[in-house]
Amino acid sequence: MKQTSSNGTVYSLTGKKNAPVIVLIHGLGLTRDTWASHLSDYEKDYTVLNYDLYGHGESAAPPEVPRLTTFSEQLRELMDELAIDKAALIGFSLGGMINRRFAMDHPTRVTALGILNSPHERGDEAQKLVEERASQSDAGGPGATIEATLVRWFTPRFLETRKPMLQMIKDWVMANDHAIYAQCRMVLANGVVELIRPEPPITTPSLVISCENDSGSTPAMSQAIASEIADAEVVIIAKLQHMGLVERPELFTQPILKFLNARL
Repeated sequence: MKQTSSNGTVYSLTGKKNAPVIVLIHGLGLTRDTWASHLSDYEKDYTVLNYDLYGHGESAAPPEVPRLTTFSEQLRELMDELAIDKAALIGFSLGGMINRRFAMDHPTRVTALGILNSPHERGDEAQKLVEERASQSDAGGPGATIEATLVRWFTPRFLETRKPMLQMIKDWVMANDHAIYAQCRMVLANGVVELIRPEPPITTPSLVISCENDSGSTPAMSQAIASEIADAEVVIIAKLQHMGLVERPELFTQPILKFLNARL
């Protein structure tokens, strides 16, 4: 059952009571329903906190022009209100930037990190392209780039055979306020800079996952993220693209649960 926190965050808290907590953090333009196919696996042994980021889904707008710390503090306030002292943070894409920022800001409150299909240091040309796409969002809203985005996110077979799910995801993205979406997209574009070679380094046990054909959060980026976190593990899932966690959720839940079960 969904609830709303004092800072306007809509969330659900489900799963096994009095168990270690997992927090699920979705990506840009999406909602907490991104994790719908993952929940039953996580809920068997863990308490699961699933929420909408500021400006997404049913949550309130950001209290300021957003930056990574805005979203890190959103989660801290939510955990404080729910009396969650520490948790494992599983973040997808922008969510995998937010959980790294949180681990830098509040290291004692993180038991483990799952960093999924999340961007990292880009070359100059790629950085320019990401910023141009963010500017297109500012000019035309989420719809300006949605069709090209879906092609980057999913395999051709999924695009052909899963029309209802694609429409649902498209509806999530298109429902975003234009101005807020553009601001959040700039966080995705520019926020990686503050995550590169953090000092002090992140020491939280970490699992970094990407997909073989993810063009925006590449396997090389995942390897680079892991190289900056002591003893981090890397999994690269063959053939899939950016939204592999929706296309083949079990290929994510299985390694994540194996990783968490060994540490929590």
